[in-house]
Amino acid sequence: MAEEIVNRVANSKLVTFDLEDYYPEGNRILFDIKDWLFEGLVLREKEFRGFVKNHDWTQYQDSFVALTCSTDAIIPAWAYMLVTTSIESFAKKVVVGTLKNLETAIYQDIINGIDVSSFNDKPIIIKGCTNKPVPLNAYIQLTAKLKTVAKSVMYGEACSSVPLYKR
Repeated sequence: MAEEIVNRVANSKLVTFDLEDYYPEGNRILFDIKDWLFEGLVLREKEFRGFVKNHDWTQYQDSFVALTCSTDAIIPAWAYMLVTTSIESFAKKVVVGTLKNLETAIYQDIINGIDVSSFNDKPIIIKGCTNKPVPLNAYIQLTAKLKTVAKSVMYGEACSSVPLYKR
């Protein structure tokens, strides 16, 4: 008689944490202010303020926005701040930088908001493969947060995990 096959992973106390489950939907937009500069290089305050005032900000509704300038222009901090005063009423999040910086900032907020108390004294595996753009920083931040409560933290899949931390 054949021995019954037992799924030890399914019966274990191992908890899988998938960062992809926390991926927020919404457009990611790179907003380049170079087009609002004189000859793409010089910020003229009066004209810049006019662009900000007359721009249709509603198109950024529920989007995540990274503000940037793709030319070698020197952009004062107030310019990004001025744009933000108009766009933040519509966008879910606004950062200065690249789309990669934006994704990192989004996940930083998400991870800061996760209550990890339910993972107290449990073995946790942080799932590694994702189909969505989860930034590397998110894994680092999550590991640091889980380490404060978890019995152990691993990375990968249950069948082939890499141990990271054990209390």
